[in-house]
Amino acid sequence: MILQTKTPHPQPSLSALILAGGRAQRMDGCDKGLVELQGKPMICHVIERLQPQLNLIRINANRNQSTYAALGVIDSASSTEAKSRPFTVLSDSLSGFQGPLAGIAEGMQQCPTEWMLVVPCDTPLLPMDLVERMVQQLQRSNADIAVAHDGQRLQPVVALINRSLHPSLLDYLAAGERKIDRWYVKHNYCEVCFSDQPQAFLNINSLQDKQLLEN
Repeated sequence: MILQTKTPHPQPSLSALILAGGRAQRMDGCDKGLVELQGKPMICHVIERLQPQLNLIRINANRNQSTYAALGVIDSASSTEAKSRPFTVLSDSLSGFQGPLAGIAEGMQQCPTEWMLVVPCDTPLLPMDLVERMVQQLQRSNADIAVAHDGQRLQPVVALINRSLHPSLLDYLAAGERKIDRWYVKHNYCEVCFSDQPQAFLNINSLQDKQLLEN
């Protein structure tokens, strides 16, 4: 199934997809992932949380794709590290900003690994042990999907999903369904408790939320 994740970089059968493809209506229509938070695009905080935990990160975006791709490139003039590759950016095949499942479906369609971790671009405080705990609970439960729970409620857009479920998701979307939790319950899924750090799943949904976090 999945190898143990005792090292900072889990095995290559696991990758991440950051969802940044929404319309962000509560953010005055701004491209949420690129809204600056504490001096850098919000998605950069998410990337920095994930990079120590896994090797491969891709981005789902329906606007500003080239800008998102360029976030993976290190400026060689200001860094002694080797120049990294641009992020792979995937856009929804379904038009009209049809929700996170549309982005997840596109990510699964092109997923190079057996398992895909999904996180939103507006959760800048994600747990630094997210991958380890998700994988451990998945193994204990022998499940096909692991979903984060903050101790009070499910966090449905923070999930680890087996790419073999892609046909099921396409059928679900073709039937006009868009509720992510309703798709989960059709499969063997488990919840992963993060009640010890519920603040890790704080969503920055509006400019007011952003200001509160920065203050």
